[in-house]
Amino acid sequence: MAHSLDKIDTQILALLQKDSNRTTKSIATELGMTTSPVFERIKKLEQEGYIKKYVAVLDNKKIGLKLTVFIGITLQGHTRSYLEKFVKEINNFPEIVECHRVSGNFDYLLKLVVEDIEAYETFIMSKLTLLPYLGNVQSLITLSTGKETNEIDLSRI
Repeated sequence: MAHSLDKIDTQILALLQKDSNRTTKSIATELGMTTSPVFERIKKLEQEGYIKKYVAVLDNKKIGLKLTVFIGITLQGHTRSYLEKFVKEINNFPEIVECHRVSGNFDYLLKLVVEDIEAYETFIMSKLTLLPYLGNVQSLITLSTGKETNEIDLSRI
């Protein structure tokens, strides 16, 4: 069973969100603690699933992925089988970096990152539209990004 987060846990999580490459020693120093208890807290946060993984956030444009597209998907049916098949198929497409089941006009909202409009068209024509249970597909091409973060404001919890 997960424990509730105290002030020190939330401070550790906030620091790791800003830079997951920080050393335990630097976190401990900033919090005015010794290394061992901070190390133990981090391990516990990992074990309990508060920290899912550590990643490097890449600059998509620098690695040649200049186009971000959000795709609203409506499926032909809404049975558990359709939903499970769709998610399984979507997970086979490396171009899709996020897949959310949503309420409203769509069943799913996908985030796709590709090189350019030609790569997007190829993805749509050779992968997405081949799924037999698709109903409606609506795409929104990102012109610019005003905010993009994975950091959660922990002061809200």
